[in-house]
Amino acid sequence: MSKRSLNVLFIPMDGTGHVNACLGIAEQLIESGHKVSFLMNNQWRGKLSAKYGITEITHESVSGRQTGGDPALEWALVFQESGMISSNGSLEKMLAWYTKLLPLFMKYSDVINERIESTIESLKPDVIFMDQVICLPAVERAGIPWVWICSFNPLFLIDDERTPPKGSGLPVNAKNEWKAFRQVVIEKTYDMWKTFNDFIVGKGLPALDVCQYFHRSPYLNVYPFPQEVDYTDIRPIPDKHLQLDNLMRKDKGSAFYIPVPLLDKPGKLIYLGLGSMVSSDLANMKRLIAILGKSRHRFIVSKGPLHDKYDLPDNMWGQQSVPQIQVLPVVDLVVTHGGNNTVTESLYFGKPMIVLPVFADQYDNAQRLHELGSYLLRYTASLCSNHYVWIQTVDTMYS
Repeated sequence: MSKRSLNVLFIPMDGTGHVNACLGIAEQLIESGHKVSFLMNNQWRGKLSAKYGITEITHESVSGRQTGGDPALEWALVFQESGMISSNGSLEKMLAWYTKLLPLFMKYSDVINERIESTIESLKPDVIFMDQVICLPAVERAGIPWVWICSFNPLFLIDDERTPPKGSGLPVNAKNEWKAFRQVVIEKTYDMWKTFNDFIVGKGLPALDVCQYFHRSPYLNVYPFPQEVDYTDIRPIPDKHLQLDNLMRKDKGSAFYIPVPLLDKPGKLIYLGLGSMVSSDLANMKRLIAILGKSRHRFIVSKGPLHDKYDLPDNMWGQQSVPQIQVLPVVDLVVTHGGNNTVTESLYFGKPMIVLPVFADQYDNAQRLHELGSYLLRYTASLCSNHYVWIQTVDTMYS
């Protein structure tokens, strides 16, 4: 008997990391003979169909952005304006996450609802995958099995009193600080949560837990975080939850070779990749480049959406975006913002990391790796102005 081919719909957030995480699953489904469609904002038009064989179903951007614009740059500007990319602490940034960013996603949930309903009616998917930060009523009411993907650190999926609060970067032995952090978040965001909860209940869905903005799926919830660093030493994996080491794309058609300008230079090969949003902090990128330009090592740099605004010194080569999956196997060290995709992929390839967390789960990833003694030196990117400390840190990792 031949295997049935399923019709699968993905609804990712339009951030690069979330789309890439969904692509990691989609590639496996396509290879297994299933048909995959992505419902996305029109800035992604033409970016997935030719390379992956994915059917693109696009919709107008909630914020009215132009077709063909750069989603990474658009989101970077939003994050900068919200205070997420700044020298503020983790608590201030999580409050900004709730009060300045989540309202944008709430608007998205309301506006996109009708588009999801029409897509489900015409496509008739057998299963729906979504990587989001708030629930989408049209999906939950459709009567179709749906999978919740959390491409963040698992603290953003499993809210458990036995683990630190998400986005805090607090260690596992700081329970008093956990309590204070959670209390401030609840006090400052309760009214906003209540408004959204009323909206969700009004759509015929169950009430949300206090200060939670999505329901976990009754079918399956997936998160990428290697077993070795997961929080299972202090909480179990709940039912209907699947822990994976990563959601890494294969990108079989991509290839990477060490650039000629770096081939014959001495020193170790280091990858500097701070993600599309963090790398949009032009002042910080220029500062890091100036510091690492004095190193005796070589660097491959993912320059980010403002790639044309700064030059690289002779010990570096870079582009706006580099094929990270192909770069990681050939480097000796990764300097990263601590985004979940980069962390899990670096762990997969066994690469040591210097982590420069800037917001949200980047703090949690840096702290978790630090307290487990895994591969990590941790710094705050916006405060790394001491050239000597930086150069010494990189050099001593190979002494």
